[in-house]
Amino acid sequence: MSAKTWSAPTRWPEALAAALDRHPRAVVVTIADARGSTPRESGAAMVVTPDAIVGTIGGGHLEYEATRLAREALAGVGTGATPAATWLVRFPLAARLGQCCGGVATVAFQTVARADAAWLATARACERTLAPFALVAAIGSGAVATARLLVTADDARGTLGDAGLDSVAIAAARDRLTTAGGAPSGGTGVATFAGVTLLLHVVHPADFNVLVFGNGHVGRALVHVLGALPAHVTWVDARESDFPADVPANVEIIATDIPDAELRAAPPASYVVIMTHSHALDFDLAFASLARDDWRYLGMIGSRAKRAQFERRAAERGLPPDASARVTCPIGAASAGISSKEPGAIAIAVAAELLALREIGETGVRLEFSTARQALRSTLPKIRV
Repeated sequence: MSAKTWSAPTRWPEALAAALDRHPRAVVVTIADARGSTPRESGAAMVVTPDAIVGTIGGGHLEYEATRLAREALAGVGTGATPAATWLVRFPLAARLGQCCGGVATVAFQTVARADAAWLATARACERTLAPFALVAAIGSGAVATARLLVTADDARGTLGDAGLDSVAIAAARDRLTTAGGAPSGGTGVATFAGVTLLLHVVHPADFNVLVFGNGHVGRALVHVLGALPAHVTWVDARESDFPADVPANVEIIATDIPDAELRAAPPASYVVIMTHSHALDFDLAFASLARDDWRYLGMIGSRAKRAQFERRAAERGLPPDASARVTCPIGAASAGISSKEPGAIAIAVAAELLALREIGETGVRLEFSTARQALRSTLPKIRV
């Protein structure tokens, strides 16, 4: 199984904060190094408590064993049997776990106590503002292994207990933040300085903001699918009573009769998907979206006939032809052979389209709309949903 290029859907600092609200301790389990074919990439993380797991390091036997070890550590707290507060376990996937991936995953375990998690507020703030950061911990036991150093591009919070070690750790963390190339998991690993082995968990928060306009059948299906992805979803509709009672954790509901305000407030490089109950409202939102040229994706649900009508209205408004070209309509991975009009099928097709564009964008090249769409169409036939 090949490694993916994104982080776990759930932000682990938020998951850790929630875990520590319920328990005095939790374990953060991180892929510190991935060699060969592994279920997840270095940097993938999950939070383990005695009664829950949030996030994933790839499932299967690897995750089962990692969870068992984490819970054994939690059960041993206060009994004298607790292993090192921060420790590493090397898993040859074929030889040790019988997994056919065949690679080698080095897994880091960090037992975090509520009383020692002052750095967590800064980590959560970084996640919310999409600011990259690195959490540095010393491998070992005792006070040194409970200390954490949180490093950003221009700040550092906490200490590893030694000013000299802090200095080299900060320099190493910033080097990894700079050279990770923006990849969500790039840079995570282990390094040794002055005889101390450090875990450097580098986090590039997922810059995957999706605005979904419309809470009809297709909108609901799409939001459900996006709930399994590392996206922040803003779900917008005026019909407040039509939103379901339960939504995925990464979804924010906005009930408003001025939806264009959400377009103005959205971060650059967002993905906009328009699928309301009204063609007229769809057109209004599409035209409002065209006031900006910094979307990663701008799509509107509809047939080719609807697209033709949109192009006529755009011409009547005096918009240049390239304005309509910035709008993807019809939406979905039609060129991948998906023709079903069932809401779930459309949702999967649209999600595949967004993911394909996201992977294209991770090359570090800012693509114009026409170039991005051409690259997308050449990518989609390779997708199997």
